[in-house]
Amino acid sequence: MSGQQKTDRRLWWLLAAAAILSIVWLLLTFALIGSTLEPEARAGVAGLLGDRWLLISLTWGGGMAAIAWGLKRWFDHWVTPSVQLAEEAQVLLRTDVVRELRPKGNVETKVLAGLFNQLVQQREDLRRQMDDKVREAAQGIEQERSRLAALMSELTQSVVVCNLDGRILLYNNRARMQFRALSQAPGVAGGAELIGLGRSVYAVFDRKLVAHALDNIQQRMLRGAAQPSAQFVTSTAAGQLLRVQMAPVRSAQAQAGESAADRADLGGFVLMLDNITREFEEESARDQVLNTLTERSRSALASMQAALEMLDYPDLEPAMRERFLGVLKDETRQLGQRIQEVESGTAASLKTRWPLEEMLGADLVAAAVRRIETMTGLPAAAVEVDTALWLKVESFTLMQALVCLAGRLSDEFEVRFVQLRLSPATGSAGKAQLDLVWSGQAMSTETVMSWEMDAMKVGNETLRLSVRDVVERHGGAFWFERDRARHQAFFRFLLPLATPQEQAEASTFVRSESRPEYYDFDLFKTTEQTRNLDDRKLTELVYTVFDTETTGLNPAQGDEIIQIGATRIVNGKHLRQECFEQLVDPKRPIPAASIPIHGIQPEMVVGQPTIEEVLPAFHAFAQDTVLVAHNAAFDMRFLQLKERVTGKVFDHPVLDTLLLSAVVHPNQDSHRLEAIAERFNITIIGRHTAMGDAMVTAEVLIKLIPLLAEKGIHTLGQAREAAQQTYYARLKY
Repeated sequence: MSGQQKTDRRLWWLLAAAAILSIVWLLLTFALIGSTLEPEARAGVAGLLGDRWLLISLTWGGGMAAIAWGLKRWFDHWVTPSVQLAEEAQVLLRTDVVRELRPKGNVETKVLAGLFNQLVQQREDLRRQMDDKVREAAQGIEQERSRLAALMSELTQSVVVCNLDGRILLYNNRARMQFRALSQAPGVAGGAELIGLGRSVYAVFDRKLVAHALDNIQQRMLRGAAQPSAQFVTSTAAGQLLRVQMAPVRSAQAQAGESAADRADLGGFVLMLDNITREFEEESARDQVLNTLTERSRSALASMQAALEMLDYPDLEPAMRERFLGVLKDETRQLGQRIQEVESGTAASLKTRWPLEEMLGADLVAAAVRRIETMTGLPAAAVEVDTALWLKVESFTLMQALVCLAGRLSDEFEVRFVQLRLSPATGSAGKAQLDLVWSGQAMSTETVMSWEMDAMKVGNETLRLSVRDVVERHGGAFWFERDRARHQAFFRFLLPLATPQEQAEASTFVRSESRPEYYDFDLFKTTEQTRNLDDRKLTELVYTVFDTETTGLNPAQGDEIIQIGATRIVNGKHLRQECFEQLVDPKRPIPAASIPIHGIQPEMVVGQPTIEEVLPAFHAFAQDTVLVAHNAAFDMRFLQLKERVTGKVFDHPVLDTLLLSAVVHPNQDSHRLEAIAERFNITIIGRHTAMGDAMVTAEVLIKLIPLLAEKGIHTLGQAREAAQQTYYARLKY
């Protein structure tokens, strides 16, 4: 019964209407005829029809049956095919189903079906043409990506490109080496935990400094600057001093925007880095030596002058004469030694001088106004600002000084409004004067000196710097004045001027074209993910594929890790250059029976870092990723047994290529790494070394992911669940 065609409800309504109309017509006909007859005639007709009402009903029923049959034929030929055609066309319109509609019904409906088929064919032709164009465009884009990456890899500066979340999406080899030099544990795997595609650049840079630089760039863009940039200098956790130049990354839509606000829409930023630690240490050392030479030479010259004056006396006793001549000899010898120290440059540095950045003064004032209002809630405004002035300043600390002073004015003197003004300094060539102006209570000299010397407080944070430190860093001056004519007071900063400079062309940084190195532009499209990792697709995840070599197979009985090797997979790409490889001192003998397997001799681990030093660095390398290993239960057991001594918990999601191979190929005899690599035609290099096995395992995982998709396994949760159903998941260590 379920296969029978359902009768259109409209047919029943038409039949009912026909029946009612026919009955009404019969009744009206009888009434009309009766009205023309005499009573005797009407009675005679009624008598004649009395025995024939059944025949009349049958005749009426036959007529209704004929009408029903006619309506049904009409519906089948005209109405139903049109309705079916509309439903089938709706399927073609709303889904990606592609099939030919079968012509049926009347001629017009068949023609419509043919027209629909032609339209569907045209749509599919257009789709194919669009797909071809997309493929051609993709090839062109990929070529442009390769060219850009090639240029970036050969820049003479360290270059890192990030999206707005601070996630690294491109870096060159120079940056890779520089970041590893910034590691707090450079002796462990070369500091590989700091740089990598998808990693956060805020592991090295203060987020507030980067946000400050981005804010400066956007303000310049809003003002109409074609090629804005920002510079800042920062110290890293490892004590290194970096000079950073930042440039914006904008989409084509933003660059073509009509308004300045549209053009200021950023998609990311480029950082160009210089490690200037050694440069400024050397300068500081020279300065210190010069200072020492000056101070000590002044004392020596005074002693020599006094001795010479005494030697001028003609009646000086011989013993005293010899004594003063000895003073001259000693001071002359010591002075010569100090000059030699200056020449050799071996004096220890005492302080680090921070370089200043060149920026438009109006940008500094605008940023300071916003920062004061944001941090203190105090209304602020810019007045009398010379827009042509360029300053040579360290804008981050200078703005902290302005915010600190404005906050104290509000808290201690109940000032309700401040202004900033900027102009060339009167009577001081090469200087500009930046004033923080307010109206209100007078301030004593003692209060001004106290504010200048106190550690600055910005919000809830107390800094190590004072206002005087900031002023001295700029080689400027700071004082308080009252403008009695305007009934105002102000703090004045005397700051160095800079010469406006044009942006350097990109070609000045390029040596020659080369092959691209480390990049993944698809990361521009990523943002911080908040959904559960189990719901993420396997193709979207970032993996740390690792392997360990150990003294034996029994971690619970004292066997230790002697080597860790790891590599990364991002966006389905095996990043061979991003690796973590480190020998480990196990603090116990290496059994002779295991040496032929892993090839690590006892003398190779002597002096290497211990597991307490290595695991924190490996934990940082694997942060925010899925851990992958072959027979992962074995390796994870070694890591878990060290959680207490290292304080690092490896609670990452874990995938095991042994189990995934059993899911994909359940009928294979072996799921050893060599057997799987042979099935996938993967070349094995360095088998039974941690790094070699990690590299092979990464290639195996890349091959397994599409095979898992064919079995309906697309997400991390599905893969882990399927892996746990295999026999090999029962193995414990």
